[in-house]
Amino acid sequence: MTKRATQRPAGFKKPAHWTNDPAPAPAPIKDGDDPDGLSPTRYGDWVRKGVAVDF
Repeated sequence: MTKRATQRPAGFKKPAHWTNDPAPAPAPIKDGDDPDGLSPTRYGDWVRKGVAVDF
């Protein structure tokens, strides 16, 4: 079994955009007017031209 690396290589330089700050909180979900009364994010199905599409 290969030993797991616990340190970065000697020549490694951290990119300028890396940070130790926590990720920002996600924006709150806006509940808009749903013309059909069913939210696809709640029920998991999107209807397009009469056909239910499930991801």
